[in-house]
Amino acid sequence: MSICPKGKISKARRDKRRANWKMSAPTLVKCSKCGELMMPHRVCKNCGSYNQKEIVAVD
Repeated sequence: MSICPKGKISKARRDKRRANWKMSAPTLVKCSKCGELMMPHRVCKNCGSYNQKEIVAVD
């Protein structure tokens, strides 16, 4: 037995559906310690702190 599709979906119809599937800019928040923009819930790359505590020593 083979697959029995309901009907042919044209390339235009398929691509219209996929037109809204796009990347969005990452959400950025200010670091509570140094004020640098960073991704939420991650250690700040500038000062190495998370939740106002130093997690990583940055030179």
